[in-house]
Amino acid sequence: MKKLSILVLVFLAFSCSPKITSNFESSQKPLTIEDQVAFLDVQHTIPAGAKKIGNARYQDSGFTTDCDFNSHLIKARKLAREKGANIVKVTEKKTPDLWSMCYRIKVDFYYYDGDVSTIPQYKLQLN
Repeated sequence: MKKLSILVLVFLAFSCSPKITSNFESSQKPLTIEDQVAFLDVQHTIPAGAKKIGNARYQDSGFTTDCDFNSHLIKARKLAREKGANIVKVTEKKTPDLWSMCYRIKVDFYYYDGDVSTIPQYKLQLN
């Protein structure tokens, strides 16, 4: 009975998080917490000279919680910093609907040698 309880707790812990799949062609030096990461929404353009280093997909895993647009971007920023990307570009965005209560997004990660604070970008909102 104890093993079954532990198994159920582990299942619930992992099923409540979004399904994240990522693919990186290359990695840069990891960014520090002080380094800025720019968020570009679907309508924003990527600055000239930015180098694409990877992509990711954030999906619903069935029992996902904490899967609003901003939560996905916060997770994407963490992944971007680990891989050395300073731009997160949303390439596809599906809003919650009848089939899923979560945002489903696809993002590309870029490294830009310039100042990312000068790029027009999406501003994260506190939930």
